Amino acid sequence: MTEEWKSAYDVVVVGGGAAGLSGALMLARARRSVLVLDAGAPRNAPADGVHGLLGLDGTPPGELLERGRREVRRYGGAVAAGDTVSAAGDTASVAGDTVSAAGEVVSAGPAEGGFVVGTRDGRSVRARRLLVTTGLVDELPEVDGLRARWGRDVVHCPYCHGWEVRDRAVGVLACGPLSVHQALLFRQWSADVVLLAHTGPQPGAEEAEQLAARGIAVVQGEVAAVETAEDRLAGVRLADGGFVAREALAVAPRMVARAGFLDGLGLRPAEHPGGAGEYVPSDAAGRSAVPGVWVAGNVTDLAAQVGAAAAGAATAAASLNADLLAEDTRRAVEASRNADDER
Repeated sequence: MTEEWKSAYDVVVVGGGAAGLSGALMLARARRSVLVLDAGAPRNAPADGVHGLLGLDGTPPGELLERGRREVRRYGGAVAAGDTVSAAGDTASVAGDTVSAAGEVVSAGPAEGGFVVGTRDGRSVRARRLLVTTGLVDELPEVDGLRARWGRDVVHCPYCHGWEVRDRAVGVLACGPLSVHQALLFRQWSADVVLLAHTGPQPGAEEAEQLAARGIAVVQGEVAAVETAEDRLAGVRLADGGFVAREALAVAPRMVARAGFLDGLGLRPAEHPGGAGEYVPSDAAGRSAVPGVWVAGNVTDLAAQVGAAAAGAATAAASLNADLLAEDTRRAVEASRNADDER
């Protein structure tokens, strides 16, 4: 994926997953110069396939992204490896020469001032607008052996993985406010679901009634380890030594937007109102609180699957392009008036 890039673009898309590539595709087809910077660490890399995506259900994540890169490049967009570590306002015109991130980054100003984006390897690029699609980090509970099974038989989303674990013995690890809801959801795919109380809040009276009505038992005790046999989940070992046989384990991780590089713009994640983690707020079109910065995908919508993330980025790209169009038109009118004044 190594690719040289120019000193400046209309739009730099930070994040090369389905959302970023979808937004870049829209922008490239709109004849905008666009660069996608991809850190190469997609959230769904451990999964065997992308599910629930019409026409592409079951496609391996890597294959889907490679198709997307080819499509973006077909329309003149650039996709390059780059781990973005900084973004700041640019006081120079984006039509000028290359500048270093060290010498010319300042606090964010008006959208028309543009931005300078810096990468971990010391490179920089200038952009009139930013589309941030960096996704999120799943903060998993500290249970021995759990992370190694993540995306395989330790899952989180029934719409992503429910079919694959249907009719199996499913355990739901309670570690947050959504665990009871998660257990009730997975009951749709399997009649054998237990809620592992672990360190999560105990179900209230109404929740306990709901769980009992659906035949979901609650197993008390902290889970100490996930155990496997022949590279398959066998169950969980409790701290008191007890063992609960399970074929799949559902976990509700704390989801945190990958947005540290936006600190220089004063744009920081906020606590999600649903208690699921941290996200970057935006309006329906993807506009963030900082002029000139749009966000899309899981960085702003923690629950979005691949299709929704891609659709959100397409919407954001159209809004972003309209903003650039307004700026281009305004500049053209000013140039025309100046020309008339000189005649």
